[in-house]
Amino acid sequence: MHKIWLIIKREFRTRVRKKSFLILTLLIPLFFAGTIIIPILIAVKGEDSKRIAVIDESKLFIGKLPDAKGIYFKPLELVKIDTFKQKYQEYGYAGVLYIPDIDINRPSGIEYYSKGRASIMLESNLNRQVNDVIEKKRMEIAGIDRQKLDEVKSDVKIDFRSGDEETKGSSAVAYAVGYSSGFIIYIILMVFGMSVMRGVMEEKVSRIAEVMISSVKPFQLMMGKIVGIAGVGLLQFLIWGVLLMTIQMLLPLFLSADTVHTINQGGAMAQNANNAAMADAMEKINFIVGSINWSLLISCFIFYFLGGYLFYSALFAAVGSLVNEDPNDVQSLTFPITLPIIIGIMVMISAVQNPNSALAVWGSIIPFTSPMVMMARLPYGVPGTVAYWELALSMIFLVAGFLLTTWLAGKIYRTGILMYGKKITLKEAAKWIVRKG
Repeated sequence: MHKIWLIIKREFRTRVRKKSFLILTLLIPLFFAGTIIIPILIAVKGEDSKRIAVIDESKLFIGKLPDAKGIYFKPLELVKIDTFKQKYQEYGYAGVLYIPDIDINRPSGIEYYSKGRASIMLESNLNRQVNDVIEKKRMEIAGIDRQKLDEVKSDVKIDFRSGDEETKGSSAVAYAVGYSSGFIIYIILMVFGMSVMRGVMEEKVSRIAEVMISSVKPFQLMMGKIVGIAGVGLLQFLIWGVLLMTIQMLLPLFLSADTVHTINQGGAMAQNANNAAMADAMEKINFIVGSINWSLLISCFIFYFLGGYLFYSALFAAVGSLVNEDPNDVQSLTFPITLPIIIGIMVMISAVQNPNSALAVWGSIIPFTSPMVMMARLPYGVPGTVAYWELALSMIFLVAGFLLTTWLAGKIYRTGILMYGKKITLKEAAKWIVRKG
Protein backbone atom coordinates (compact mmCIF):
# COMPACT_ATOMS: atom_id res chain seq x y z
CA MET A 1 0.00 0.00 0.00
CA HIS A 2 2.89 2.35 0.77
CA LYS A 3 4.29 1.91 -2.74
CA ILE A 4 0.89 2.56 -4.32
CA TRP A 5 0.64 5.76 -2.29
CA LEU A 6 4.06 6.88 -3.54
CA ILE A 7 2.96 6.32 -7.14
CA ILE A 8 -0.28 8.21 -6.49
CA LYS A 9 1.67 11.21 -5.17
CA ARG A 10 4.05 11.05 -8.13
CA GLU A 11 1.23 10.99 -10.69
CA PHE A 12 -0.67 13.72 -8.88
CA ARG A 13 2.29 16.08 -8.50
CA THR A 14 3.58 15.48 -12.02
CA ARG A 15 0.26 16.35 -13.66
CA VAL A 16 -0.65 19.23 -11.39
CA ARG A 17 2.69 20.93 -12.12
CA LYS A 18 2.14 20.82 -15.88
CA LYS A 19 1.21 24.04 -17.65
CA SER A 20 -1.63 22.25 -19.42
CA PHE A 21 -3.30 21.51 -16.07
CA LEU A 22 -3.17 25.17 -15.07
CA ILE A 23 -4.41 26.37 -18.46
CA LEU A 24 -7.35 23.94 -18.63
CA THR A 25 -8.28 24.50 -15.00
CA LEU A 26 -8.51 28.25 -15.52
CA LEU A 27 -9.93 28.35 -19.04
CA ILE A 28 -12.83 25.89 -18.67
CA PRO A 29 -14.76 27.84 -15.98
CA LEU A 30 -14.06 31.06 -17.87
CA PHE A 31 -15.40 29.39 -21.02
CA PHE A 32 -18.63 28.27 -19.31
CA ALA A 33 -19.06 31.68 -17.68
CA GLY A 34 -18.48 33.33 -21.04
CA THR A 35 -21.07 31.17 -22.81
CA ILE A 36 -23.66 32.43 -20.32
CA ILE A 37 -22.62 36.05 -19.77
CA ILE A 38 -21.39 37.12 -23.21
CA PRO A 39 -24.66 36.37 -25.09
CA ILE A 40 -26.59 38.28 -22.42
CA LEU A 41 -24.21 41.24 -22.63
CA ILE A 42 -24.52 41.22 -26.40
CA ALA A 43 -28.30 41.09 -26.11
CA VAL A 44 -28.34 43.91 -23.56
CA LYS A 45 -25.79 46.22 -25.19
CA GLY A 46 -26.25 45.18 -28.81
CA GLU A 47 -29.91 46.15 -29.14
CA ASP A 48 -29.44 49.47 -30.92
CA SER A 49 -32.58 51.51 -31.32
CA LYS A 50 -34.03 51.41 -34.82
CA ARG A 51 -36.27 54.03 -36.38
CA ILE A 52 -38.49 52.48 -39.01
CA ALA A 53 -40.47 54.58 -41.46
CA VAL A 54 -44.00 53.30 -42.10
CA ILE A 55 -45.70 54.11 -45.41
CA ASP A 56 -49.28 52.89 -44.97
CA GLU A 57 -51.47 53.30 -48.03
CA SER A 58 -54.23 51.20 -46.43
CA LYS A 59 -54.57 53.56 -43.42
CA LEU A 60 -55.19 50.47 -41.26
CA PHE A 61 -51.92 50.56 -39.31
CA ILE A 62 -51.66 54.25 -38.37
CA GLY A 63 -51.04 54.50 -34.63
CA LYS A 64 -51.44 50.74 -34.17
CA LEU A 65 -47.78 49.66 -34.33
CA PRO A 66 -46.47 50.21 -30.78
CA ASP A 67 -42.81 50.94 -30.15
CA ALA A 68 -41.08 48.02 -28.39
CA LYS A 69 -37.60 46.57 -27.75
CA GLY A 70 -35.71 49.47 -29.31
CA ILE A 71 -37.91 49.61 -32.43
CA TYR A 72 -39.63 52.93 -33.10
CA PHE A 73 -42.22 53.34 -35.84
CA LYS A 74 -42.70 56.67 -37.64
CA PRO A 75 -45.76 56.90 -39.93
CA LEU A 76 -45.16 59.00 -43.04
CA GLU A 77 -47.87 60.44 -45.23
CA LEU A 78 -47.80 61.75 -48.78
CA VAL A 79 -44.56 59.91 -49.46
CA LYS A 80 -43.90 57.84 -52.56
CA ILE A 81 -42.31 54.49 -51.70
CA ASP A 82 -40.20 54.27 -54.88
CA THR A 83 -38.53 57.59 -54.14
CA PHE A 84 -38.26 57.33 -50.37
CA LYS A 85 -36.68 53.87 -50.23
CA GLN A 86 -33.70 55.21 -52.18
CA LYS A 87 -32.82 57.83 -49.55
CA TYR A 88 -34.47 56.74 -46.27
CA GLN A 89 -31.05 56.47 -44.61
CA GLU A 90 -30.45 60.18 -45.12
CA TYR A 91 -33.36 60.84 -42.74
CA GLY A 92 -31.97 58.52 -40.05
CA TYR A 93 -34.20 55.50 -40.65
CA ALA A 94 -32.98 51.89 -40.39
CA GLY A 95 -35.60 50.66 -42.84
CA VAL A 96 -38.97 51.23 -44.47
CA LEU A 97 -42.13 49.22 -43.82
CA TYR A 98 -44.40 49.54 -46.86
CA ILE A 99 -48.07 48.53 -46.58
CA PRO A 100 -50.11 48.85 -49.79
CA ASP A 101 -53.88 49.26 -49.92
CA ILE A 102 -54.54 45.65 -48.91
CA ASP A 103 -57.65 43.51 -48.75
CA ILE A 104 -57.99 42.73 -45.05
CA ASN A 105 -59.19 39.20 -45.82
CA ARG A 106 -56.38 38.47 -48.27
CA PRO A 107 -53.50 40.77 -47.35
CA SER A 108 -50.46 40.70 -49.61
CA GLY A 109 -47.70 42.94 -50.86
CA ILE A 110 -46.44 44.09 -47.44
CA GLU A 111 -42.69 44.65 -47.70
CA TYR A 112 -39.79 45.84 -45.58
CA TYR A 113 -36.80 47.60 -47.18
CA SER A 114 -33.37 47.93 -45.61
CA LYS A 115 -29.76 48.13 -46.74
CA GLY A 116 -28.77 44.83 -45.16
CA ARG A 117 -30.67 41.70 -44.25
CA ALA A 118 -33.01 42.22 -41.29
CA SER A 119 -32.14 40.45 -38.05
CA ILE A 120 -34.24 37.50 -36.96
CA MET A 121 -35.50 39.49 -33.95
CA LEU A 122 -36.62 42.39 -36.13
CA GLU A 123 -38.26 40.05 -38.63
CA SER A 124 -40.14 38.25 -35.86
CA ASN A 125 -41.22 41.53 -34.25
CA LEU A 126 -42.53 43.03 -37.49
CA ASN A 127 -44.40 39.88 -38.50
CA ARG A 128 -46.03 39.61 -35.07
CA GLN A 129 -47.11 43.24 -34.88
CA VAL A 130 -48.50 43.38 -38.42
CA ASN A 131 -50.45 40.14 -37.91
CA ASP A 132 -51.83 41.40 -34.58
CA VAL A 133 -53.25 44.51 -36.29
CA ILE A 134 -54.79 42.42 -39.09
CA GLU A 135 -56.34 39.97 -36.60
CA LYS A 136 -57.85 42.78 -34.51
CA LYS A 137 -59.32 44.40 -37.64
CA ARG A 138 -60.82 41.11 -38.80
CA MET A 139 -62.37 40.52 -35.36
CA GLU A 140 -63.80 44.05 -35.43
CA ILE A 141 -65.40 43.43 -38.82
CA ALA A 142 -66.78 40.08 -37.63
CA GLY A 143 -68.25 41.68 -34.53
CA ILE A 144 -66.05 39.74 -32.13
CA ASP A 145 -65.15 41.53 -28.91
CA ARG A 146 -61.39 41.08 -28.45
CA GLN A 147 -61.59 41.86 -24.74
CA LYS A 148 -64.23 39.19 -24.14
CA LEU A 149 -62.22 36.71 -26.17
CA ASP A 150 -59.17 37.38 -24.01
CA GLU A 151 -61.31 36.91 -20.89
CA VAL A 152 -62.51 33.44 -21.88
CA LYS A 153 -59.04 32.18 -22.74
CA SER A 154 -57.71 29.64 -20.28
CA ASP A 155 -54.18 29.72 -18.90
CA VAL A 156 -54.50 26.91 -16.39
CA LYS A 157 -51.22 25.11 -15.70
CA ILE A 158 -51.19 21.53 -14.51
CA ASP A 159 -49.06 20.87 -11.44
CA PHE A 160 -47.01 17.78 -12.19
CA ARG A 161 -46.14 15.98 -8.97
CA SER A 162 -43.93 12.93 -8.55
CA GLY A 163 -42.71 10.64 -5.82
CA ASP A 164 -44.33 9.39 -2.65
CA GLU A 165 -44.14 12.88 -1.13
CA GLU A 166 -45.90 14.40 -4.15
CA THR A 167 -43.20 16.98 -4.75
CA LYS A 168 -43.68 19.35 -7.65
CA GLY A 169 -41.37 18.81 -10.55
CA SER A 170 -40.58 20.11 -14.00
CA SER A 171 -39.84 17.71 -16.82
CA ALA A 172 -37.96 20.44 -18.67
CA VAL A 173 -35.68 21.04 -15.66
CA ALA A 174 -35.17 17.30 -15.14
CA TYR A 175 -34.39 16.87 -18.84
CA ALA A 176 -31.81 19.69 -18.83
CA VAL A 177 -30.11 18.59 -15.60
CA GLY A 178 -30.18 14.90 -16.56
CA TYR A 179 -28.78 15.50 -20.04
CA SER A 180 -26.04 17.78 -18.72
CA SER A 181 -25.04 15.36 -15.96
CA GLY A 182 -24.92 12.36 -18.28
CA PHE A 183 -22.97 14.25 -20.92
CA ILE A 184 -20.42 15.50 -18.38
CA ILE A 185 -19.87 11.91 -17.19
CA TYR A 186 -19.36 10.88 -20.82
CA ILE A 187 -16.70 13.57 -21.30
CA ILE A 188 -15.01 12.53 -18.05
CA LEU A 189 -14.81 8.87 -19.07
CA MET A 190 -13.34 9.70 -22.45
CA VAL A 191 -10.92 12.45 -21.43
CA PHE A 192 -9.55 11.00 -18.20
CA GLY A 193 -9.57 7.43 -19.53
CA MET A 194 -7.50 8.51 -22.51
CA SER A 195 -5.22 10.41 -20.14
CA VAL A 196 -4.50 7.21 -18.22
CA MET A 197 -3.79 5.34 -21.45
CA ARG A 198 -1.44 8.02 -22.77
CA GLY A 199 0.42 8.08 -19.46
CA VAL A 200 1.00 4.33 -19.59
CA MET A 201 2.04 4.52 -23.26
CA GLU A 202 4.57 7.27 -22.58
CA GLU A 203 6.16 5.35 -19.71
CA LYS A 204 6.31 2.14 -21.72
CA VAL A 205 7.75 3.70 -24.88
CA SER A 206 10.30 5.76 -22.93
CA ARG A 207 11.27 2.64 -20.90
CA ILE A 208 10.51 4.41 -17.61
CA ALA A 209 8.24 1.51 -16.69
CA GLU A 210 11.21 -0.86 -16.64
CA VAL A 211 12.87 1.20 -13.94
CA MET A 212 9.71 1.56 -11.88
CA ILE A 213 8.75 -2.12 -12.06
CA SER A 214 12.11 -3.00 -10.58
CA SER A 215 10.80 -1.47 -7.35
CA VAL A 216 7.02 -2.05 -7.53
CA LYS A 217 4.68 -4.65 -8.95
CA PRO A 218 2.91 -3.90 -12.25
CA PHE A 219 -0.49 -3.97 -10.53
CA GLN A 220 0.68 -1.43 -7.96
CA LEU A 221 1.96 0.81 -10.76
CA MET A 222 -1.37 0.60 -12.58
CA MET A 223 -3.47 1.33 -9.48
CA GLY A 224 -1.26 4.22 -8.43
CA LYS A 225 -1.55 5.80 -11.86
CA ILE A 226 -5.33 5.40 -11.98
CA VAL A 227 -5.97 6.79 -8.49
CA GLY A 228 -3.45 9.61 -8.97
CA ILE A 229 -5.16 10.84 -12.14
CA ALA A 230 -8.55 10.53 -10.41
CA GLY A 231 -7.23 12.85 -7.71
CA VAL A 232 -6.22 15.36 -10.37
CA GLY A 233 -9.75 15.22 -11.79
CA LEU A 234 -11.35 15.79 -8.39
CA LEU A 235 -9.02 18.72 -7.75
CA GLN A 236 -10.01 20.26 -11.07
CA PHE A 237 -13.73 19.94 -10.23
CA LEU A 238 -13.13 21.57 -6.85
CA ILE A 239 -11.19 24.46 -8.41
CA TRP A 240 -13.82 24.90 -11.12
CA GLY A 241 -16.55 25.14 -8.49
CA VAL A 242 -14.61 27.74 -6.49
CA LEU A 243 -13.76 29.77 -9.59
CA LEU A 244 -17.36 29.80 -10.84
CA MET A 245 -18.60 30.99 -7.44
CA THR A 246 -15.84 33.63 -7.34
CA ILE A 247 -16.75 34.87 -10.84
CA GLN A 248 -20.38 35.14 -9.78
CA MET A 249 -19.47 37.18 -6.66
CA LEU A 250 -17.03 39.48 -8.50
CA LEU A 251 -19.29 40.05 -11.51
CA PRO A 252 -21.02 43.17 -10.06
CA LEU A 253 -17.61 44.90 -9.78
CA PHE A 254 -17.09 44.84 -13.56
CA LEU A 255 -20.63 45.48 -14.77
CA SER A 256 -23.08 48.29 -14.35
CA ALA A 257 -25.99 47.90 -11.95
CA ASP A 258 -28.51 47.79 -14.79
CA THR A 259 -26.60 45.09 -16.63
CA VAL A 260 -26.21 42.95 -13.50
CA HIS A 261 -29.92 43.32 -12.86
CA THR A 262 -30.68 42.15 -16.37
CA ILE A 263 -28.31 39.17 -16.08
CA ASN A 264 -29.84 38.15 -12.75
CA GLN A 265 -33.23 38.14 -14.39
CA GLY A 266 -31.89 35.66 -16.97
CA GLY A 267 -31.94 38.20 -19.79
CA ALA A 268 -35.68 37.63 -20.18
CA MET A 269 -36.73 40.76 -18.31
CA ALA A 270 -35.40 44.11 -19.37
CA GLN A 271 -34.14 46.92 -17.20
CA ASN A 272 -37.64 48.31 -16.73
CA ALA A 273 -39.00 45.12 -15.15
CA ASN A 274 -41.57 45.87 -12.47
CA ASN A 275 -41.88 44.27 -9.05
CA ALA A 276 -44.46 41.74 -10.19
CA ALA A 277 -42.17 40.47 -12.93
CA MET A 278 -39.28 40.20 -10.50
CA ALA A 279 -41.41 38.23 -8.05
CA ASP A 280 -42.50 35.92 -10.84
CA ALA A 281 -38.87 35.34 -11.84
CA MET A 282 -37.86 34.52 -8.27
CA GLU A 283 -40.77 32.10 -8.00
CA LYS A 284 -39.59 30.30 -11.14
CA ILE A 285 -36.01 30.12 -9.84
CA ASN A 286 -37.20 28.71 -6.51
CA PHE A 287 -39.34 26.20 -8.37
CA ILE A 288 -36.37 25.04 -10.47
CA VAL A 289 -34.13 24.74 -7.42
CA GLY A 290 -36.80 22.96 -5.39
CA SER A 291 -37.77 20.49 -8.11
CA ILE A 292 -34.42 18.65 -7.89
CA ASN A 293 -33.00 16.76 -4.92
CA TRP A 294 -29.60 18.41 -5.26
CA SER A 295 -27.93 16.69 -2.30
CA LEU A 296 -28.75 13.27 -3.74
CA LEU A 297 -27.84 14.34 -7.26
CA ILE A 298 -24.44 15.77 -6.28
CA SER A 299 -23.51 12.78 -4.10
CA CYS A 300 -24.52 10.36 -6.86
CA PHE A 301 -22.62 12.42 -9.42
CA ILE A 302 -19.43 12.08 -7.36
CA PHE A 303 -20.02 8.34 -6.96
CA TYR A 304 -20.67 7.72 -10.67
CA PHE A 305 -17.80 10.00 -11.65
CA LEU A 306 -15.38 7.95 -9.54
CA GLY A 307 -17.03 4.61 -10.26
CA GLY A 308 -17.22 5.12 -14.01
CA TYR A 309 -13.71 6.51 -14.14
CA LEU A 310 -12.22 3.61 -12.15
CA PHE A 311 -14.24 1.08 -14.16
CA TYR A 312 -12.92 2.28 -17.52
CA SER A 313 -9.50 3.60 -16.50
CA ALA A 314 -8.26 0.13 -15.63
CA LEU A 315 -9.19 -1.01 -19.15
CA PHE A 316 -7.56 2.06 -20.72
CA ALA A 317 -4.41 1.37 -18.69
CA ALA A 318 -4.38 -2.22 -19.96
CA VAL A 319 -4.67 -1.00 -23.56
CA GLY A 320 -1.86 1.49 -22.97
CA SER A 321 0.39 -1.35 -21.85
CA LEU A 322 -0.21 -3.17 -25.16
CA VAL A 323 0.84 -0.29 -27.43
CA ASN A 324 4.44 -0.17 -28.64
CA GLU A 325 6.24 2.43 -30.70
CA ASP A 326 3.49 2.50 -33.34
CA PRO A 327 0.71 4.82 -32.08
CA ASN A 328 -1.57 3.61 -34.89
CA ASP A 329 -2.24 0.50 -32.84
CA VAL A 330 -4.20 2.66 -30.40
CA GLN A 331 -7.27 2.95 -32.66
CA SER A 332 -7.81 -0.78 -33.08
CA LEU A 333 -7.06 -1.55 -29.43
CA THR A 334 -9.21 1.19 -27.89
CA PHE A 335 -12.30 0.54 -30.05
CA PRO A 336 -13.70 -2.27 -27.82
CA ILE A 337 -13.44 0.09 -24.83
CA THR A 338 -14.76 3.29 -26.38
CA LEU A 339 -17.68 1.47 -28.06
CA PRO A 340 -19.56 0.83 -24.76
CA ILE A 341 -19.05 4.50 -23.81
CA ILE A 342 -20.52 5.62 -27.15
CA ILE A 343 -23.42 3.20 -26.72
CA GLY A 344 -23.89 4.61 -23.21
CA ILE A 345 -24.28 8.19 -24.46
CA MET A 346 -26.80 6.99 -27.06
CA VAL A 347 -28.82 5.17 -24.41
CA MET A 348 -28.56 8.25 -22.20
CA ILE A 349 -30.12 10.43 -24.92
CA SER A 350 -33.05 8.00 -25.08
CA ALA A 351 -33.29 7.68 -21.28
CA VAL A 352 -33.47 11.41 -20.65
CA GLN A 353 -36.55 11.52 -22.89
CA ASN A 354 -38.19 8.37 -21.53
CA PRO A 355 -36.62 7.56 -18.13
CA ASN A 356 -39.05 4.74 -17.35
CA SER A 357 -38.41 2.65 -20.46
CA ALA A 358 -36.87 -0.79 -20.17
CA LEU A 359 -33.83 0.42 -22.10
CA ALA A 360 -33.31 3.25 -19.60
CA VAL A 361 -33.75 0.99 -16.57
CA TRP A 362 -31.32 -1.68 -17.71
CA GLY A 363 -28.93 0.89 -19.12
CA SER A 364 -28.74 2.48 -15.67
CA ILE A 365 -27.93 -0.87 -14.04
CA ILE A 366 -25.34 -2.36 -16.41
CA PRO A 367 -21.90 -1.02 -15.35
CA PHE A 368 -20.77 -0.25 -18.91
CA THR A 369 -23.49 2.39 -19.32
CA SER A 370 -24.80 3.09 -15.80
CA PRO A 371 -22.62 6.17 -15.02
CA MET A 372 -24.21 8.11 -17.87
CA VAL A 373 -27.72 6.65 -17.97
CA MET A 374 -28.36 6.71 -14.21
CA MET A 375 -27.28 10.36 -14.00
CA ALA A 376 -29.79 11.11 -16.77
CA ARG A 377 -32.63 9.43 -14.83
CA LEU A 378 -31.92 10.68 -11.29
CA PRO A 379 -33.23 14.27 -11.79
CA TYR A 380 -36.67 12.82 -12.56
CA GLY A 381 -36.96 11.72 -8.96
CA VAL A 382 -36.06 9.04 -6.42
CA PRO A 383 -38.03 6.88 -5.69
CA GLY A 384 -40.62 8.22 -8.13
CA THR A 385 -38.78 7.38 -11.36
CA VAL A 386 -35.69 5.57 -10.07
CA ALA A 387 -36.60 2.99 -7.43
CA TYR A 388 -34.29 2.56 -4.46
CA TRP A 389 -33.52 -1.00 -5.50
CA GLU A 390 -32.51 0.19 -8.99
CA LEU A 391 -30.12 2.76 -7.55
CA ALA A 392 -28.65 0.29 -5.05
CA LEU A 393 -28.27 -2.45 -7.66
CA SER A 394 -26.63 -0.02 -10.07
CA MET A 395 -24.09 1.04 -7.46
CA ILE A 396 -23.33 -2.54 -6.41
CA PHE A 397 -22.85 -3.65 -10.01
CA LEU A 398 -20.59 -0.68 -10.74
CA VAL A 399 -18.36 -1.42 -7.74
CA ALA A 400 -18.27 -5.12 -8.66
CA GLY A 401 -17.54 -4.18 -12.28
CA PHE A 402 -14.64 -1.98 -11.18
CA LEU A 403 -13.12 -4.82 -9.15
CA LEU A 404 -13.54 -7.22 -12.08
CA THR A 405 -12.08 -4.88 -14.71
CA THR A 406 -9.19 -4.04 -12.40
CA TRP A 407 -8.40 -7.72 -11.97
CA LEU A 408 -8.64 -8.37 -15.72
CA ALA A 409 -6.62 -5.28 -16.60
CA GLY A 410 -3.99 -6.17 -14.02
CA LYS A 411 -3.41 -9.56 -15.68
CA ILE A 412 -2.94 -7.86 -19.04
CA TYR A 413 -0.94 -4.94 -17.68
CA ARG A 414 1.74 -6.95 -15.87
CA THR A 415 2.68 -8.74 -19.11
CA GLY A 416 2.04 -6.03 -21.70
CA ILE A 417 3.99 -3.29 -19.92
CA LEU A 418 7.29 -5.15 -20.43
CA MET A 419 6.73 -6.39 -24.00
CA TYR A 420 8.51 -4.40 -26.73
CA GLY A 421 8.94 -4.72 -30.47
CA LYS A 422 5.96 -7.01 -31.00
CA LYS A 423 2.50 -6.08 -32.21
CA ILE A 424 0.08 -7.42 -29.64
CA THR A 425 -3.50 -8.33 -30.58
CA LEU A 426 -6.53 -8.41 -28.33
CA LYS A 427 -6.75 -12.16 -28.88
CA GLU A 428 -3.27 -12.63 -27.49
CA ALA A 429 -4.00 -10.29 -24.57
CA ALA A 430 -7.10 -12.36 -23.74
CA LYS A 431 -4.89 -15.42 -23.33
CA TRP A 432 -2.90 -13.64 -20.63
CA ILE A 433 -6.10 -13.33 -18.58
CA VAL A 434 -6.69 -17.06 -18.33
CA ARG A 435 -3.02 -17.91 -17.98
CA LYS A 436 -2.03 -19.00 -14.51
CA GLY A 437 0.85 -17.44 -12.60
